[in-house]
Amino acid sequence: MLIIMCGLPATGKTTLARALARQTGAVHLRIDTIEQAVVRSGLGRHPVGPVGYIVGYALAEDHLRQGLTVIAESVNPLAVTRDAWREVAVRVGVPAAEIEIVCSDPAEHERRASQRTVDIPDLPLPSWTDITERAYEPWHRDHHVIDTAGRGITDCLTDIHHAIGLPPQGPPRA
Repeated sequence: MLIIMCGLPATGKTTLARALARQTGAVHLRIDTIEQAVVRSGLGRHPVGPVGYIVGYALAEDHLRQGLTVIAESVNPLAVTRDAWREVAVRVGVPAAEIEIVCSDPAEHERRASQRTVDIPDLPLPSWTDITERAYEPWHRDHHVIDTAGRGITDCLTDIHHAIGLPPQGPPRA
């Protein structure tokens, strides 16, 4: 299965993707990690354009062909990138689950954005203004939406499991 996890920065995508990967043993592909590796290599600088997504599609396909579940985590703001992730699953012949992570409370979302720390060396974090002014196309097909506002990780993970048909799990392993 390809689990496509997307949403604006500071909504909780990485936290949930990591926890879901720990629970399920899935491969977690984080586009921020790929993009920052491209920058560190000297081959690009922010914004790097589509290269992070293109590398991510290739890695996801390789892992899926090995029979692994993949969690592809990125902002994924455009219909073209959303379609490209789905095409990876179609090529391999596995189901795709699209999950948009949102934080419906603007004050909480802004607090998260201003208080978060970076865990990828030298990755610039977007400001609250960057987040609110970012191009983010509306969805034009059914997908799962998980609202993290005022909720804990375990509750959100339970909703993800239910939405994509995974059996319920306990809290994520450390």
